[in-house]
Amino acid sequence: MENKFALITGASSGIGLEISKVLAKKGHNLILIARSKQKLEEVCEELSNNHNIKCDYFSSDLTLIDSPDKIYDFTSQKKYDVDILVNNAGYALSNAFHKNTMEDEEKCLRVLGTSVIALTKKYINDMISDGGGKIMIVSSVAAFAPASSLQSLYGPVKTFMNRFSESLSFYNKYGITSTAVCPGYTVTNFHTASGVQAEMDSVPNFLKKSAKRIAEEGVDAMMKGKKVCVPTKTWKIIVFLLKIIPHSVFRLVSGLLAPGRYNEV
Repeated sequence: MENKFALITGASSGIGLEISKVLAKKGHNLILIARSKQKLEEVCEELSNNHNIKCDYFSSDLTLIDSPDKIYDFTSQKKYDVDILVNNAGYALSNAFHKNTMEDEEKCLRVLGTSVIALTKKYINDMISDGGGKIMIVSSVAAFAPASSLQSLYGPVKTFMNRFSESLSFYNKYGITSTAVCPGYTVTNFHTASGVQAEMDSVPNFLKKSAKRIAEEGVDAMMKGKKVCVPTKTWKIIVFLLKIIPHSVFRLVSGLLAPGRYNEV
């Protein structure tokens, strides 16, 4: 594993940070990607010191269309062999669809979708040449849920990401696996950054899970080559129910447990 690295986007906080910690604990060298250079430097130093691994970082804003190219160029110039790719970075828009500018929508779509495809396209060719690799796409339970008036594009994009991850199973013959990790409500700064912390605060505690637990179950599923991982028994049951209960009924129940998601715009 001397020159093998795991690359994690959105690695400075939340689920991405916890995934980085889990992988470091397992002895994997890391390349951390996020916007905050200072935070990345602090995390990198901590993980390399605590776990005796190599850790490097690259500050990148994935809302910019050329960011995946710059990330790949950075790892190529350093001769880092990326055999684990974790597409984790993400955020959502808080306003109703008709209130967001097209520029805002495009930037969000780049982070949630286009950058995932671009980075995967870059590194999958190297994985084919090297005889294998593992890909994780951090998706969401929103991929299975009824459409929401809140963050209206978030769920559809996550559904798309699940299907994209599934399509990568055709590369299993090259030793490459892809895992879509679909957490439910997770306690991170995601909701504050996305402007929906008030809605998150109203969610019952039994539905909220720690980023550490999501990371541990997600990494375990990725290492086992599972196609889909819904962390925690609570959310596994909810996703199962989503497949058999009419969406109209689920929207009613969800509206009571998590007010705001199905309000009229």
